[in-house]
Amino acid sequence: MELIQLFVKILCLISIIECRTSESFWGTGMKLVLDPNKICRKAGRLKSKQTSICEKGPEIVREITKGAKIARKECEFQFRNRQWNCPSTRKSMRKILLKDTRETGFVHAITAAGMTHSLAKACSQGTLLDCSCLMMSSPQSDNSLSQDFDFRGCGDNVDFGYKMSKEFLESRLKSGHDVQTMVLRHNYEAGRLAVKMNMKKAYKCHGMSGSCTIQTRWYKLPPFREVGAILKDKFDGAIKVIATNDGRSFTPEISSIKSPSLDDLVYLEESPNFCQADRSTGSLGTQGRECNITSKGIDGCDLLCCGRGAKKVHIPVKKSCNCRFNWCCEVTCNVCTHKMTIYTCK
Repeated sequence: MELIQLFVKILCLISIIECRTSESFWGTGMKLVLDPNKICRKAGRLKSKQTSICEKGPEIVREITKGAKIARKECEFQFRNRQWNCPSTRKSMRKILLKDTRETGFVHAITAAGMTHSLAKACSQGTLLDCSCLMMSSPQSDNSLSQDFDFRGCGDNVDFGYKMSKEFLESRLKSGHDVQTMVLRHNYEAGRLAVKMNMKKAYKCHGMSGSCTIQTRWYKLPPFREVGAILKDKFDGAIKVIATNDGRSFTPEISSIKSPSLDDLVYLEESPNFCQADRSTGSLGTQGRECNITSKGIDGCDLLCCGRGAKKVHIPVKKSCNCRFNWCCEVTCNVCTHKMTIYTCK
């Protein structure tokens, strides 16, 4: 319980709500604080590494809030067609975070990834004073001119993003050796590695008549949508673990399963049933959710509605119609309303 309270306290630093242990920054309609001075005033009360980060430069905290925001949006996108759709309602997410399920593991990982990604990008864009872009070594070329010029590229500084994300999220976890702390730290690391291990090489050619005599090379961040998809795959293959006998590490619950890699997601508890609404677990159920009547996949009505069936619903949709081109140079349209048929879970 103390671990969850600590996690929520840290996340409360980047929310505008009162920082209570029962609330997190994933709440519906919760406006993320983009004023670093407000965040740092809250951080000062904790007297921890977060205070040190604020002293280095509140602009770092601004990027951390941006990273948390893109993480929440990406979670909602990746699970939009699942029974658990990463709801941002405060009470639901609060209950989810109280359990060490694979859903909780994904939330932790995508949060760390979002912070890493945002900080790394800010470095290369020059918006942070404490870092700059990441330089690559000089390229090799057969042309003797390359010996006289340094054509190193300037890439996204993922090393800085990795370091600061880890400091912010884990500074108060270092003394913990219980299995919950180890799982939390592991999933944070998996999120950061989803960014760091998938950096892309980019290059630009220099030479006469379009030749590529010399290349400027640099590393660039993967699109965060790609990071989210990677972590979603890790979620699907997440490994359930238990504490080892010495209590200083964890191992797969099923002995025949290989030990998780650093970039795998792990969890301790099975997920609750997300088919029915249940306040005690945070499940909102799937009643009323839109489903795909023609799909046999997870977004299809059979699976998403948990066998309860779906009902046909006609909804009004407005769109442009009867468009006309007026000389010169304007297009005018009417607004027409028509009914669209969708299916929702019973």
